Amino acid sequence: MNKACERLINGLVKENPTFVLMLGMCPTLAVTTSAINGMGMGLTTAAVLAMSNLIISLLRKIIPDRVRIPAFIVIIASFVTMVQLLLEAYLPSLNDALGVYIPLIVVNCIILGRAESYAYSNPPIPSLFDGIGMGLGFTVALTMIGALRELLGSGTFFNMNIMPKGFEPIRIFVVAPGAFFVLAALCAVQNYIKIKGEAKGKDMSKIGSGCSHDCMNCDIKCDSAKEENK
Repeated sequence: MNKACERLINGLVKENPTFVLMLGMCPTLAVTTSAINGMGMGLTTAAVLAMSNLIISLLRKIIPDRVRIPAFIVIIASFVTMVQLLLEAYLPSLNDALGVYIPLIVVNCIILGRAESYAYSNPPIPSLFDGIGMGLGFTVALTMIGALRELLGSGTFFNMNIMPKGFEPIRIFVVAPGAFFVLAALCAVQNYIKIKGEAKGKDMSKIGSGCSHDCMNCDIKCDSAKEENK
Protein backbone atom coordinates (compact mmCIF):
# COMPACT_ATOMS: atom_id res chain seq x y z
CA MET A 1 0.00 0.00 0.00
CA ASN A 2 2.87 2.36 0.79
CA LYS A 3 4.34 1.61 -2.63
CA ALA A 4 1.04 2.48 -4.31
CA CYS A 5 0.75 5.79 -2.43
CA GLU A 6 4.35 6.58 -3.31
CA ARG A 7 3.62 6.06 -7.03
CA LEU A 8 0.55 8.33 -6.82
CA ILE A 9 2.48 11.15 -5.15
CA ASN A 10 5.39 10.64 -7.54
CA GLY A 11 3.22 11.27 -10.59
CA LEU A 12 1.33 14.16 -9.09
CA VAL A 13 4.25 16.12 -7.65
CA LYS A 14 7.81 14.78 -7.72
CA GLU A 15 7.82 13.62 -11.35
CA ASN A 16 4.84 15.48 -12.75
CA PRO A 17 4.96 14.65 -16.48
CA THR A 18 4.23 18.24 -17.55
CA PHE A 19 5.87 20.56 -15.04
CA VAL A 20 8.88 18.40 -14.14
CA LEU A 21 9.61 15.86 -16.89
CA MET A 22 8.30 18.11 -19.70
CA LEU A 23 6.65 15.20 -21.53
CA GLY A 24 3.55 15.23 -23.71
CA MET A 25 4.06 18.83 -24.78
CA CYS A 26 2.08 18.46 -28.02
CA PRO A 27 -1.36 17.91 -26.42
CA THR A 28 -0.39 20.16 -23.50
CA LEU A 29 0.09 23.15 -25.77
CA ALA A 30 -2.56 22.29 -28.36
CA VAL A 31 -5.76 21.38 -26.51
CA THR A 32 -5.59 23.51 -23.35
CA THR A 33 -7.64 26.41 -24.74
CA SER A 34 -10.16 25.79 -21.95
CA ALA A 35 -10.30 24.01 -18.59
CA ILE A 36 -12.81 21.44 -19.89
CA ASN A 37 -10.61 20.51 -22.85
CA GLY A 38 -7.55 20.21 -20.60
CA MET A 39 -9.39 18.03 -18.08
CA GLY A 40 -10.90 15.89 -20.84
CA MET A 41 -7.55 15.28 -22.49
CA GLY A 42 -5.89 14.57 -19.14
CA LEU A 43 -8.51 12.08 -17.97
CA THR A 44 -8.54 10.33 -21.35
CA THR A 45 -4.76 9.95 -21.23
CA ALA A 46 -4.92 8.84 -17.58
CA ALA A 47 -7.38 6.05 -18.38
CA VAL A 48 -5.18 4.74 -21.20
CA LEU A 49 -2.03 5.10 -19.10
CA ALA A 50 -3.40 3.24 -16.08
CA MET A 51 -4.86 0.33 -18.06
CA SER A 52 -1.90 -0.06 -20.42
CA ASN A 53 0.51 -0.04 -17.46
CA LEU A 54 -1.52 -2.78 -15.78
CA ILE A 55 -1.73 -5.04 -18.83
CA ILE A 56 1.94 -4.54 -19.77
CA SER A 57 2.98 -5.39 -16.23
CA LEU A 58 0.81 -8.53 -16.24
CA LEU A 59 2.37 -9.63 -19.55
CA ARG A 60 5.94 -8.53 -18.78
CA LYS A 61 7.20 -12.12 -18.42
CA ILE A 62 5.49 -13.19 -21.64
CA ILE A 63 6.44 -10.34 -23.98
CA PRO A 64 9.86 -11.04 -25.58
CA ASP A 65 12.35 -8.26 -24.94
CA ARG A 66 13.14 -7.87 -28.65
CA VAL A 67 9.55 -7.00 -29.57
CA ARG A 68 8.50 -5.17 -26.43
CA ILE A 69 8.05 -1.75 -28.12
CA PRO A 70 5.68 -3.05 -30.86
CA ALA A 71 3.81 -4.99 -28.16
CA PHE A 72 3.48 -1.85 -26.02
CA ILE A 73 2.12 0.10 -28.99
CA VAL A 74 -0.47 -2.58 -29.80
CA ILE A 75 -1.71 -2.64 -26.18
CA ILE A 76 -1.81 1.16 -25.94
CA ALA A 77 -3.54 1.49 -29.33
CA SER A 78 -6.23 -0.97 -28.24
CA PHE A 79 -7.10 1.11 -25.18
CA VAL A 80 -6.98 4.36 -27.17
CA THR A 81 -9.45 2.91 -29.66
CA MET A 82 -11.81 1.88 -26.86
CA VAL A 83 -11.60 5.30 -25.21
CA GLN A 84 -12.17 7.08 -28.52
CA LEU A 85 -15.26 5.00 -29.28
CA LEU A 86 -16.66 5.75 -25.80
CA LEU A 87 -16.07 9.47 -26.29
CA GLU A 88 -17.74 9.39 -29.70
CA ALA A 89 -20.75 7.66 -28.19
CA TYR A 90 -21.21 9.55 -24.92
CA LEU A 91 -19.22 12.81 -25.16
CA PRO A 92 -19.26 13.78 -28.84
CA SER A 93 -18.64 17.49 -28.17
CA LEU A 94 -15.46 16.72 -26.22
CA ASN A 95 -14.41 14.23 -28.88
CA ASP A 96 -14.79 16.92 -31.55
CA ALA A 97 -12.88 19.47 -29.44
CA LEU A 98 -9.93 17.14 -28.86
CA GLY A 99 -9.98 15.93 -32.45
CA VAL A 100 -6.86 14.23 -33.76
CA TYR A 101 -5.11 14.41 -30.38
CA ILE A 102 -7.12 11.44 -29.08
CA PRO A 103 -5.67 8.90 -31.56
CA LEU A 104 -2.28 10.55 -31.08
CA ILE A 105 -2.33 9.33 -27.46
CA VAL A 106 -0.92 6.11 -28.94
CA VAL A 107 2.44 7.82 -29.48
CA ASN A 108 2.33 9.99 -26.37
CA CYS A 109 5.80 9.74 -24.83
CA ILE A 110 4.35 9.70 -21.29
CA ILE A 111 2.52 6.43 -21.89
CA LEU A 112 5.27 4.70 -23.82
CA GLY A 113 7.88 6.02 -21.38
CA ARG A 114 6.09 4.65 -18.30
CA ALA A 115 5.55 1.31 -20.02
CA GLU A 116 9.26 1.03 -20.81
CA SER A 117 10.73 2.49 -17.62
CA TYR A 118 8.31 1.16 -14.99
CA ALA A 119 5.49 -1.21 -15.98
CA TYR A 120 7.73 -3.63 -17.90
CA SER A 121 9.90 -4.27 -14.84
CA ASN A 122 7.49 -3.94 -11.88
CA PRO A 123 4.48 -5.83 -10.44
CA PRO A 124 0.93 -5.04 -11.61
CA ILE A 125 -0.42 -3.08 -8.60
CA PRO A 126 2.44 -0.57 -8.34
CA SER A 127 2.35 -0.25 -12.14
CA LEU A 128 -1.37 0.50 -12.06
CA PHE A 129 -0.90 3.19 -9.42
CA ASP A 130 2.09 4.57 -11.30
CA GLY A 131 -0.18 5.01 -14.31
CA ILE A 132 -2.92 6.58 -12.20
CA GLY A 133 -0.45 8.95 -10.52
CA MET A 134 1.14 10.03 -13.79
CA GLY A 135 -2.28 10.36 -15.40
CA LEU A 136 -3.64 12.49 -12.56
CA GLY A 137 -0.49 14.63 -12.63
CA PHE A 138 -1.00 15.16 -16.36
CA THR A 139 -4.69 15.95 -15.80
CA VAL A 140 -4.00 18.49 -13.05
CA ALA A 141 -1.36 20.19 -15.18
CA LEU A 142 -3.55 20.42 -18.30
CA THR A 143 -6.56 21.60 -16.29
CA MET A 144 -4.50 24.35 -14.62
CA ILE A 145 -3.07 25.54 -17.94
CA GLY A 146 -6.48 25.38 -19.61
CA ALA A 147 -8.19 27.21 -16.74
CA LEU A 148 -5.67 30.07 -16.80
CA ARG A 149 -5.82 30.40 -20.59
CA GLU A 150 -9.61 30.34 -20.57
CA LEU A 151 -9.84 32.85 -17.72
CA LEU A 152 -7.43 35.35 -19.27
CA GLY A 153 -8.35 34.74 -22.89
CA SER A 154 -12.15 34.44 -22.62
CA GLY A 155 -13.07 35.68 -19.16
CA THR A 156 -14.72 32.37 -18.31
CA PHE A 157 -14.01 29.40 -16.05
CA PHE A 158 -15.40 26.04 -17.16
CA ASN A 159 -17.56 28.05 -19.58
CA MET A 160 -19.02 30.18 -16.77
CA ASN A 161 -18.63 33.96 -16.93
CA ILE A 162 -16.88 35.04 -13.73
CA MET A 163 -14.96 38.16 -14.78
CA PRO A 164 -16.49 41.67 -14.35
CA LYS A 165 -18.28 43.22 -17.34
CA GLY A 166 -15.46 45.69 -17.98
CA PHE A 167 -12.89 42.92 -18.40
CA GLU A 168 -11.32 42.84 -21.85
CA PRO A 169 -10.17 39.28 -22.73
CA ILE A 170 -6.50 38.94 -23.65
CA ARG A 171 -6.98 36.96 -26.83
CA ILE A 172 -3.36 35.85 -27.14
CA PHE A 173 -3.96 33.37 -24.32
CA VAL A 174 -6.42 31.31 -26.40
CA VAL A 175 -4.03 30.98 -29.33
CA ALA A 176 -0.77 29.03 -29.59
CA PRO A 177 1.64 31.54 -27.96
CA GLY A 178 -0.59 31.75 -24.88
CA ALA A 179 0.07 28.10 -24.09
CA PHE A 180 3.83 28.73 -23.98
CA PHE A 181 3.38 31.80 -21.74
CA VAL A 182 1.16 30.00 -19.23
CA LEU A 183 3.29 26.83 -19.12
CA ALA A 184 6.45 28.88 -18.62
CA ALA A 185 4.81 30.94 -15.86
CA LEU A 186 3.59 27.85 -13.96
CA CYS A 187 7.01 26.16 -14.22
CA ALA A 188 8.66 29.37 -13.01
CA VAL A 189 6.32 29.53 -10.01
CA GLN A 190 7.12 25.91 -9.12
CA ASN A 191 10.87 26.54 -9.35
CA TYR A 192 10.54 29.75 -7.32
CA ILE A 193 8.70 27.93 -4.54
CA LYS A 194 11.34 25.19 -4.48
CA ILE A 195 14.28 27.63 -4.44
CA LYS A 196 12.73 29.74 -1.67
CA GLY A 197 11.95 26.65 0.38
CA GLU A 198 15.48 25.31 0.05
CA ALA A 199 16.88 28.73 1.01
CA LYS A 200 14.88 28.52 4.25
CA GLY A 201 16.23 25.04 4.97
CA LYS A 202 12.99 23.19 4.17
CA ASP A 203 12.90 19.74 2.61
CA MET A 204 11.69 20.42 -0.95
CA SER A 205 12.66 17.02 -2.35
CA LYS A 206 9.02 16.22 -3.16
CA ILE A 207 9.02 18.99 -5.77
CA GLY A 208 10.90 17.77 -8.82
CA SER A 209 13.38 19.80 -10.80
CA GLY A 210 13.17 18.29 -14.24
CA CYS A 211 15.86 15.61 -13.88
CA SER A 212 16.47 13.99 -17.26
CA HIS A 213 17.76 10.76 -15.65
CA ASP A 214 20.83 11.02 -17.87
CA CYS A 215 22.90 9.61 -15.03
CA MET A 216 25.98 8.96 -17.19
CA ASN A 217 26.49 12.70 -17.75
CA CYS A 218 25.14 13.93 -14.41
CA ASP A 219 27.30 15.22 -11.57
CA ILE A 220 24.47 15.19 -9.02
CA LYS A 221 24.37 12.09 -6.79
CA CYS A 222 20.60 11.56 -6.78
CA ASP A 223 18.58 8.43 -5.95
CA SER A 224 18.31 7.46 -9.62
CA ALA A 225 22.09 7.49 -10.01
CA LYS A 226 22.50 5.36 -6.89
CA GLU A 227 20.04 2.78 -8.23
CA GLU A 228 21.80 2.71 -11.60
CA ASN A 229 25.10 1.93 -9.89
CA LYS A 230 23.74 -0.93 -7.78
